[in-house]
Amino acid sequence: MPYDVTRTTLQGMTHIPPPTEELRLLDSELWQLDARRAQLLARRAWLVAALHQAQPAPSAPAPRPVSVAPPRPEASAPRVQNVLLLLGGVLLTIAAMVFTLVSWGHLGIAGRSAVLGAVTLAALAAPVPLLKRGLRSTAESLAGLGLALTVLDAYALHEVALAGTDGTAYTAVASAVLAGVWLGYGLLPGSTALRLPLPAALVAAQLPLLLWALAADAGAHGITAALLVTAALDTAVALRMPSGSVRVVAAVGAYAMGSWGALAAGWLSWTATGPSAAARAAALLLLAAAIAVGAAWPGGRTALQGAGDAAAPGRPVVGADQAVGLALAAGLLAVNAVGGTARTVLPDTWTVPAYLACGIALLAVVRAGLLPDALRRGVLWASGAVQALAVLWALPVVGVAVLGPGAWVERAWSGAPADMRAAVTPDLPWPPDATAVPVVLAAVAIVLALAVRDTAWHPRALVGALCLSWTTVLTLPAVLELPYTVGLLVYGVTTAGALAVATLASPTTAPASETPQAAHIRLTATQLALVTSLSLALLSLASQTATLTVLSLLTALFATAATRARIAPFTAPAALAHATALACATGAAAGWTTASTALLVLVVPAVAALLAPRLDGPRTTVPVEATGAAAALLAIGLAVTDPPLLALVLALCGVITAGTAVRPDRRPLGYAATALFVLATWVRLASWDIGTPEAYTLPVTVPALLVGALRRRRDPQASSWTAYGPGLAATLVPSLLAAWGDPGWTRPLLLGTAALVVTLLGARYHLQAPLVLGGSVLALVALHELAPYIAQVAGTLPRWVPPALAGLLLLALGATYEQRLRDARRVRNILTKMH
Repeated sequence: MPYDVTRTTLQGMTHIPPPTEELRLLDSELWQLDARRAQLLARRAWLVAALHQAQPAPSAPAPRPVSVAPPRPEASAPRVQNVLLLLGGVLLTIAAMVFTLVSWGHLGIAGRSAVLGAVTLAALAAPVPLLKRGLRSTAESLAGLGLALTVLDAYALHEVALAGTDGTAYTAVASAVLAGVWLGYGLLPGSTALRLPLPAALVAAQLPLLLWALAADAGAHGITAALLVTAALDTAVALRMPSGSVRVVAAVGAYAMGSWGALAAGWLSWTATGPSAAARAAALLLLAAAIAVGAAWPGGRTALQGAGDAAAPGRPVVGADQAVGLALAAGLLAVNAVGGTARTVLPDTWTVPAYLACGIALLAVVRAGLLPDALRRGVLWASGAVQALAVLWALPVVGVAVLGPGAWVERAWSGAPADMRAAVTPDLPWPPDATAVPVVLAAVAIVLALAVRDTAWHPRALVGALCLSWTTVLTLPAVLELPYTVGLLVYGVTTAGALAVATLASPTTAPASETPQAAHIRLTATQLALVTSLSLALLSLASQTATLTVLSLLTALFATAATRARIAPFTAPAALAHATALACATGAAAGWTTASTALLVLVVPAVAALLAPRLDGPRTTVPVEATGAAAALLAIGLAVTDPPLLALVLALCGVITAGTAVRPDRRPLGYAATALFVLATWVRLASWDIGTPEAYTLPVTVPALLVGALRRRRDPQASSWTAYGPGLAATLVPSLLAAWGDPGWTRPLLLGTAALVVTLLGARYHLQAPLVLGGSVLALVALHELAPYIAQVAGTLPRWVPPALAGLLLLALGATYEQRLRDARRVRNILTKMH
């Protein structure tokens, strides 16, 4: 038993132990506590040991070693070595130049020769032992120094021994000799591993032929020939040499010299004034073309890996895309060669057809099947480029034939021109050398229709052939200067022919059976017909008879074509547009005024409204209705100068619009019809010089209130502001403004009566809009009527009376403020509960 419990028990008894007994009890209790504590400590030690054996404690993470890696060098050792060697070679070269140019005169001939010869031989001989020791970079640096010294030797030789010779000729010989020396040096057994001598020899070889031509005064043809021969040599080297650096230098030289020579030959051909000069330029162009073909030919496109007969073939030097480009250039050069020769013996008019014939002739080369695939594609592109340029040359004449008739809008019925060229150029100049334009367009059209057989390109080619055929026919009347009537007939037949093509291309069965090719042809032919009809209508403006005849035929033609559903979205609006123009022309021919002609124009929107619901789908309905709406706007614009007739036109437009709004899908047009009727009423009232605003507002209010009543009947939850607000405001507000400025009593009396009736109706049917609008207008009318009396009374009263009355009013309001607030809330709640 614990000591405290024992102590408590003993205290609860009457007998208390003596001190000795109590001391014994305390000692016993302390001993028990010590024994229990030792038992618990032993148990704790055992548990700790068991936990350490089951889950050993993780060892502490080792400290991360400090990085002691050396910093990354910014320049590698080989790069540093190359830079040092390059700088050393450059410095030595500069020193040699300074010695040659400055210190040369301080030595005699023997000394000069000995110094330069010794230094040059030492620089050229040093790379051999260096290569054997593996010091390649040092050997390359000294080899470059030696090559530079040979150039200085050539210069020194000219200054000492050959100072009187021509500098250009000496440079040509020196460059040839240096090229040979460097080539031999690069091919020596001990120096074949050097990379610099052979490319340097090829660079030096670019100069001899060009400099010889300049020194010999060979003329432009000789210099161009030298450029092309050099390009041919570069091409051969690029195709056959095994070294990559030599091949790159040769390719750069071939492209540079070849391009320079080809451009020079083309300029010589274009500026040739006779067959002889043109033939020489043609020979140069054919040489350039042969070089391009030789570079692109697959047999010469593989470089060799080694030298000699045992060389193995390597990778291609000229890729497929490069081969196509070279073949394209070769084709263009050949066309320029033959076409330039023909140009000198033909009239200027037939220059472009001559080049075009050469471009088309390239297709025969392709058809022969002798060319590889890459060259064949390049030649095809060359032929296409020539034909495209020829068509581009003919476009100005096509533009004049199509757009030129637009000038007759300002010269309507001024008289028929003498011929078609005068008809299409009343304001535009006729392009020079345009006689051959139809030939060029027709030739390209035939090529596109017959020569293009590729599945992917054939549909596009047919569309292009159709467009070019159309331009050919359209330019013929002006080019041949046909009579005006015959030209109109040609334009009309072209329009009919284009519509016939579009009709034939449209499917007779389901639209899904139409092929993409047929769809493209149909769309293109329809657009061509529309453009031609516009040009024809503009051309017909020169004569009244021609205008009426042409517009009638075009209306009938497009109306007939509109029976085909696939082209109806284009032809039906076109028929309506031509009918609108015909109505205007008919009214003008009959001597009607512009406003009277508007009644005739209204026939078009009426017909459009009748036809629209019978057409096939929205693709046709929407364009037809849009064209009818445009015609109606034109009629309104024509009638603006005559207000009574304008009112009639607006009313008729409202009738047409209301008839269209009967259709379920056109119900929103009812608002437009209402607006047109209102406008018609206003215009009629204005034409009668009626200034009373109620005459203008009541025709709006009455239909608006009827529509609001129908709306409330269908939707009882609709707000009275939506149903009756616009209609009531349309009359009450303008009448209120007029009443405030009216000195009479009739209008205020009638307006006040009407406002009182509206207010009572609003209170009777619990409608918020009539109650608020009617009450507000009634209060303002009453205020207006009482204003003179108020002003009279205010004038007779002393000046202290108004402030006193205002103070009394404020005191009264303050005294009954709470009651007024309750009354205001009650009124607000009543108005809120109303609709």
